[in-house]
Amino acid sequence: MADAQVHEIPTEVYLEWLGRTVDIHWNYHAILMFCIWMVLVPLCITIIRFGKPKPTLEGVRVKVSPLNKQWWWFTIHKYGLYFAVLMSLAGMFVALIVSQGISGSVHSILGLLTILMGCLQAISGMLRGTHGGKYYYTADLDDPETWKGDHYSRTKRRRIFEAYHKTSGYFAMMFAIGAVGSGLMQYPMPMLAALMFILPFAFLAAWVYLHYKERDYDGYRAVHGYGMEHPYNKERELL
Repeated sequence: MADAQVHEIPTEVYLEWLGRTVDIHWNYHAILMFCIWMVLVPLCITIIRFGKPKPTLEGVRVKVSPLNKQWWWFTIHKYGLYFAVLMSLAGMFVALIVSQGISGSVHSILGLLTILMGCLQAISGMLRGTHGGKYYYTADLDDPETWKGDHYSRTKRRRIFEAYHKTSGYFAMMFAIGAVGSGLMQYPMPMLAALMFILPFAFLAAWVYLHYKERDYDGYRAVHGYGMEHPYNKERELL
């Protein structure tokens, strides 16, 4: 009984800095976090997985920039996930303020783990290293030194980044599903519960279709070209 009291959801809170009691609208928090982690994040992952351009001989030559439409798939993934993390942090801080601390419930713990993993994903993305490329806009075809970059040369830094970033993303989503599910058990919202059941099947159908259409192009070949003179293509010559 005492534990139930600890995890009871407050419906109002007195905010000293406002000098008054305000009603707590948990449905806003639920809708925000649901849209972020059940819609936006999977969409950003889907786009970078299946939105890469079909590999060409020279790859994508223009600068990696939101201003260049050839990089739209990377731009949406990068800035969409940055936005998701920032909005999650905002939602978390509001929840902590109105709850006056961490409740210690399963939902709060999974929620904090989800946001922590999201922050680490954003930080790891900032540490992915330089781009490089034989045909990249900064390269001189007569000077191989100008081709070098963590991505193009497949440096240890880049390999560590990819190993961590791609793998930990699955864990972030696992925590997110647990956080959203436990939240809806704590604060029932039938419409969101129904969507939580439907959305995974919608994404599954989209992924199956895109795999069937063979849209999951190799990222290195899509960006740098399919020629065997490129380091990572040569490394995987027999694959």
